[in-house]
Amino acid sequence: MKNFVLIGAAGYIAPRHMKAIKDTGNNLVAALDPFDSVGVIDSYFPDAHFFTEFERFDRHLEKLKRKGTPIDYVSICSPNYLHDAHIRFGLRIGASVICEKPIVLNPWNVDALEELEKEYVGRINNILQLRLHPNVIALKKKIEQGPKNEVYDIDLQYFTSRGKWYHVSWKGDVNKSGGIATNIGVHFFDMLVWIFGDVIENEVHEHSQTKASGFLRLEKARVNWVMSVDYENIPKAIRDNGARTYRSLKIGNDEFEFSHGFTELHTRSYEQILKENGFGIGEVRKAIQIVHDIRQHSSKSNPQSGFKNMRVSMPNNIIG
Repeated sequence: MKNFVLIGAAGYIAPRHMKAIKDTGNNLVAALDPFDSVGVIDSYFPDAHFFTEFERFDRHLEKLKRKGTPIDYVSICSPNYLHDAHIRFGLRIGASVICEKPIVLNPWNVDALEELEKEYVGRINNILQLRLHPNVIALKKKIEQGPKNEVYDIDLQYFTSRGKWYHVSWKGDVNKSGGIATNIGVHFFDMLVWIFGDVIENEVHEHSQTKASGFLRLEKARVNWVMSVDYENIPKAIRDNGARTYRSLKIGNDEFEFSHGFTELHTRSYEQILKENGFGIGEVRKAIQIVHDIRQHSSKSNPQSGFKNMRVSMPNNIIG
């Protein structure tokens, strides 16, 4: 049985990590969050210690270590801009790290963490659950076995409604979340480059607080993509059925179905990590580069009003 601690226990995604820790037969010994609405812990680990102050959390872990209860893993569900610091903390206490996406906001953070990882015994693991989705795995195999020179036309739409709170929270602050393409889209971009190859061109058509769209030319695909947190962007037929989320990925004229099967993917991610088969920090470099470039486009204009039609071609040292 491994000992886990969790940073960001009050967040939306934290219960999936709690469940994964429990499902894999391990123990959550302590959790940290500045907000104390964390009663969900009782459903999984009622005996876990909880802290709202980092200093007391840190001191508690030091006491556990001196008493012969070292921490094996630090699970990180904190706001995106804090991931880098919390990963460093996990390594420094001698633990391995399991971090939610996006693992960091900038590609140079990936470089720094790769170097830091070499100095410690722990390993950095990223949650990239789409790579474990059975339909995604099957698609990757199909593309690999298909014509070598074929370039596929792809249309990706992802609309997930968020209320007014979203824009007041850290998620609505581009400096903390990375913006829409980073916060809700990074795992889709990771999936696309994992299956269809490196980025050749990254063109952004629109980027605002509620919507982003653009075009990616990959080695084996031409991808038109659009993402939004605005309820009105969800197709009417979907809204009429009471749904607030819409995912669509079309490859040519074929609809690729991956809307279902997400429930257990965090547990599967933990299973692989515990077998030392997790996705390391270097695995996410290409996706982090994509969303960083999208965000850089945004910073060149007024992010409040949005902008359209900017393009970056990727040099060989990025896509190689």
